Amino acid sequence: MNKKRPVNLDLRTIKQPLPAISSILHRATGVVLFFGTLFMTYALGLSLESEAGFNEATTMLEEGFFARLITWGLVSALLYHLLAGVKHLIMDAGHFEELESGTMAAKATLIAGAVAILLAGVWVW
Repeated sequence: MNKKRPVNLDLRTIKQPLPAISSILHRATGVVLFFGTLFMTYALGLSLESEAGFNEATTMLEEGFFARLITWGLVSALLYHLLAGVKHLIMDAGHFEELESGTMAAKATLIAGAVAILLAGVWVW
């Protein structure tokens, strides 16, 4: 085995194809959703604690900038993860597996995700 071959460790110079970017974003939004459940579980627990806790959770989610930002991020991650998951299920069924159609499906997923994220921002703010 030749151990003197060049190794490129600079990730900024590697050009990923669009389907790879879409797939990486799908995995990243899954991680965001996993850790975002901590915030949402806290808000749910607070709201179920008592009437005062419910009022506090409502105030936090309606008036707090940071809470709204987290909520928008979680809703955005959920929407993109849903759209990319549907794309992956369609690909598992045997469609969009070629390079051209896979790139087209990745473009459609990214565009639909961007529109969904903008609509979620309008809804949350």
